[in-house]
Amino acid sequence: MNKKTIQDVDVRGKRVLVRLDLNVPLQEGEVADDTRIQAALPTIRYLLDREASVILCSHLGRPKGQVDDSLKMEPVARRLAELLERPVTKLDDCVGPQVESAVAQAGPGDVILLENTRFHPEEKANDPEFARQLAALAELYVNDAFGSAHRAHASTEGVAHYLPAVAGFLMEKELEFLGRVLASPEHPFVAILGGAKISDKIGVIENLLDRVDVFLIGGGMANTFLKAEDYDVGDSLVEDGSLDVARSLLQQAGDKLILPVDVTVADRFEAEAFSQVVAAGNVPRGWRILDIGPRTLELFQGHLENARTVVWNGPMGVFEFAKFAQGTEAVARMLANLSGATTVIGGGDSAAAVKRVGLDDKMTHVSTGGGASLEFMEGKTLPGVAALLDK
Repeated sequence: MNKKTIQDVDVRGKRVLVRLDLNVPLQEGEVADDTRIQAALPTIRYLLDREASVILCSHLGRPKGQVDDSLKMEPVARRLAELLERPVTKLDDCVGPQVESAVAQAGPGDVILLENTRFHPEEKANDPEFARQLAALAELYVNDAFGSAHRAHASTEGVAHYLPAVAGFLMEKELEFLGRVLASPEHPFVAILGGAKISDKIGVIENLLDRVDVFLIGGGMANTFLKAEDYDVGDSLVEDGSLDVARSLLQQAGDKLILPVDVTVADRFEAEAFSQVVAAGNVPRGWRILDIGPRTLELFQGHLENARTVVWNGPMGVFEFAKFAQGTEAVARMLANLSGATTVIGGGDSAAAVKRVGLDDKMTHVSTGGGASLEFMEGKTLPGVAALLDK
């Protein structure tokens, strides 16, 4: 990684503005899953150990530029204080005279959490004046929010124009693992791609085409590939506008692109729908594909057992429904059992799936950024990364 990190600069006694990804799920006014908060702790603790004044900022949810009481940061502050075992001062805004006054009074080892940055429309607009006001709170900027690094927002990109900007430990870890997978993967290199839409993954397939030995395709996106091959997919989710792209990718990839040979189908899109396993082209009229089948899992296992590098992005079926989560969970177990392979889970639903089956600690790296990891694997420049100081 050619970007400076907090270890490359002097942080001792400094006021440091840290952009985190604290966009966590809330339930009844409390944090329902603190994975992202836990991921931020090493950077925060490193700064506190060096007597920095730590000013944290993040967005939460989609308040659309307005104050939304249900998306205030109090629950995050409470959980953060518990994990850090020290007080966290939560402010009522992220810019303005009161914020500036509170930050000015902060001493070494103090932790301040600013209010939801997206309560201001200027955040998403990457407004230079809003970014300047955020930057005025500190002497150094640390971006540890990989999950938001693909957004050119004021707190992820704009601030870096006004302060020395470096990566935190989580950002560094994400860039190192994902960068290594793209730059120098050990072969055989297998990419497992799922999720609903082929359009979300076109760039990934195109960018990985010359690097990957095999693509294993599941989820809703497999339906579009199957229909492009003239398979009957019944009432399955299909992106008809992407059929020509699917045909082109099938032609380019040749035998690198492995599609399901059997599928689990349902008579309706419901958790308790009637289901059966059928060959990939034999979906009954009015039924829809909601998961991959057992023969497909055997096929995937054959390609995975000798793999040295595996990247997985997107579930194999509608894993929110227990009946149709079997393919996704089976793939997670396959990866957990690979000996000596580098396994990288590309955030979003894939990360949620491996966590749900308790196998996240068996993976080499589970990314905290769904959209960001996708864009990184597409070979795109992430604005939040580009803005950081080069080594």
